[in-house]
Amino acid sequence: MADHNPDLVEDARHELGVSVAEMREANKKWQAMIRSPRARAAASRYRSVLGAPESVVRRKVGDLECEAWLWPLPLWPTLRFEVLLAPTGAVWNEWLVRAPGAEPPPLRTLDDLTPWSCTVDEAARAFAPVRPLEGSAPTRWGLAFTAPDARGARHACVAEFSWGLLQRVAVDPAP
Repeated sequence: MADHNPDLVEDARHELGVSVAEMREANKKWQAMIRSPRARAAASRYRSVLGAPESVVRRKVGDLECEAWLWPLPLWPTLRFEVLLAPTGAVWNEWLVRAPGAEPPPLRTLDDLTPWSCTVDEAARAFAPVRPLEGSAPTRWGLAFTAPDARGARHACVAEFSWGLLQRVAVDPAP
């Protein structure tokens, strides 16, 4: 997320009381863990780092049944880190989602699409129809859609997400 919004990451680091050195060390350990030749399966890796999930729910995605593991986040109390697992235990997806029972943000115009304001699913619902776009890395997604500005003029947009959280929106200025 620091690639897109370094100031927000810096503010979050201060809010969490973590030094730059601690943040870098945590990232170094995570990268070593996921790239190790003896790396654990993704599901057990998340359990070892995050502990037991706050909740585990059955979910149906199209015709596929899966299990969703959800963890709370100190920085974002209205979000959860979600890991979707196939019946085989393989991780299908990992990203941030709105916590059960938490109200999604009102998303009506381009002004509402600020960094870290919404998840992929929330933007997709608010500005349907959308076209999913491949991200620049495994933890990144994109959506193409049209959205109105404050005056109601519609614009073509491309939203970029990291770990499921909005990072930025590129807007075609011509309505």
